[in-house]
Amino acid sequence: MKQKTRKTVSKRFRITATGKVLRRHGGQDHFNARNRGKITRKKRRDETMSGAYTKSIKTLIGNQ
Repeated sequence: MKQKTRKTVSKRFRITATGKVLRRHGGQDHFNARNRGKITRKKRRDETMSGAYTKSIKTLIGNQ
């Protein structure tokens, strides 16, 4: 039987053409005036997940 995609995972993570898993930084919505500019700029970029999480995320999304 084919495994269903976990929709919560597919909305939060993106898989690149080379197979890397990207995620967005949390805490971008409000209360950002208290942060340093360095932190605010860092939150704009996607972050690559480590290899330990990559396999499990790909399994939950359904891409292997």
